[in-house]
Amino acid sequence: MSSTANPARIAFLGPRGTFAHACLLTLPVAVGAELLPLDNVTRAVDALRAGEADAAFVPIENSVEGAVPATLDELAGGEPLVIAQEAYLPVVFALQARPGTTLADIKTVATHPHAEAQVRRWLIDHLPDAQISLLGSTAGAAQSVGQGEFDAAVCPALAGELYGLDTVTDDIADNPGAVTRFVLLTHPVAPAASTGNDRTTLVAYLAADHSGALLELLFEFSTRAVNLTRIESRPTKERIGQYCFSIDCEGHIADERVGEAIAALRRVCADVRYLGSYPRRDGTQGEVPSARSDGAFRDSRSWLDSVRRTGTS
Repeated sequence: MSSTANPARIAFLGPRGTFAHACLLTLPVAVGAELLPLDNVTRAVDALRAGEADAAFVPIENSVEGAVPATLDELAGGEPLVIAQEAYLPVVFALQARPGTTLADIKTVATHPHAEAQVRRWLIDHLPDAQISLLGSTAGAAQSVGQGEFDAAVCPALAGELYGLDTVTDDIADNPGAVTRFVLLTHPVAPAASTGNDRTTLVAYLAADHSGALLELLFEFSTRAVNLTRIESRPTKERIGQYCFSIDCEGHIADERVGEAIAALRRVCADVRYLGSYPRRDGTQGEVPSARSDGAFRDSRSWLDSVRRTGTS
């Protein structure tokens, strides 16, 4: 994807100036690539699946608002995709308006629903009478303000710069220090080699809704000392009460304990969708107990093979 003769086409949650755009610009894969802004997650992923893009860059979770349902659902269904890499971006919101606008002038504010949730208290305290409109992206809100449709936008500074706005007030989040995690999606390929600090993502579909079904799933990870960094239920959209589980765990599918856990899930679940093993960008992997190391798994398997061949231990 990095060839300068044939640069990658990367679809992303646009328009230009979104947090997705700002985060994508920090990645080496974006250098020389054709960046394709699309107005929602589904369209970005559709572009990848249709061959109109070679990758899609979309948000998957936020430290304040949690998971991005559209991304989880796209990964759980449709043509299989994998996560090639992840990236994190601190989320800093600004109140942006056309030049010359003061706080007292602002009667209408546009932003994205996730952004509104993260600045709701600030808006109530400082613009209690303003009408809040929720749009498809923070950059789209900035663009609309530039076109005169709204008085101000809650958006990243990059969006304001791109659409000719000035900052009325900076850093207005109710919870300072928020971070959004983004993922680069591609068509399935063999995972890169383990780095020793990796994350694996998958979706598990329960075989049946019964007492202890989730415990069965969790047991396969726990007994192999595989730490889960995220687990969330999502409706399968087939009937009410039927759910799948979107899971992030520490480690790489090439690790014996992770591979065994995923294989065990395949036995107890109706289906398992592997979504990639890739370098982790937010900390370090926990220590693996010696009895769960790759060497321990290989030794025990070798011992079992010997017993099966010779009948002695």
